[in-house]
Amino acid sequence: MTDRIVAGDPRDDDIPSEGGLRPRRLADYVGQEKIKANLTIGMSAAQQRGESLDHVLLYGPPGLGKTTLANIIASEMGANIRVTAGPAIERPGDMASLLTQLKEGDVLFIDEIHRLGKVVEEILYPAMEDFSLSWVMGKGLSAQSINLKIEPFTLVGATTRFSMLSPLSVTGSGQLIGLTSTTFLLWNT
Repeated sequence: MTDRIVAGDPRDDDIPSEGGLRPRRLADYVGQEKIKANLTIGMSAAQQRGESLDHVLLYGPPGLGKTTLANIIASEMGANIRVTAGPAIERPGDMASLLTQLKEGDVLFIDEIHRLGKVVEEILYPAMEDFSLSWVMGKGLSAQSINLKIEPFTLVGATTRFSMLSPLSVTGSGQLIGLTSTTFLLWNT
């Protein structure tokens, strides 16, 4: 009996091709030419200054490359990427843990960022603006304010539901990039 070409088990020649399906560089990314041009300018400027890229918010319908662009940004910046999803970050301590583990220049990619809780967002804002974490430990007279500096990083958020983002999360420094099948919106703040 001959080997079936279509079978449920992976073949040895199937495995190497699966890792290469997504582009790893902007030059290999198809479409969204104006977005690619703006990201190229932003990344080049950040690299020339020796800084992290400004924070980026990607929005648009599913399947247009938000996750791919986040990975490309990390690759082009020569940075490590830490990937998580909004619903997975339930408590402020979860966000603090993620942020304190980042090294200088790392990219934190939060998919479905619109699903972050308000209390978690409050931890994220000073981290984005000042690269610091602030929180209160204890209650009453024994309460202590803790301030911790963290390494400069780039937040890349992705959402399919732009209207569900809190107003504060779309203000501040960074780029807001809307992906559509034919057009795009770019807002520099």
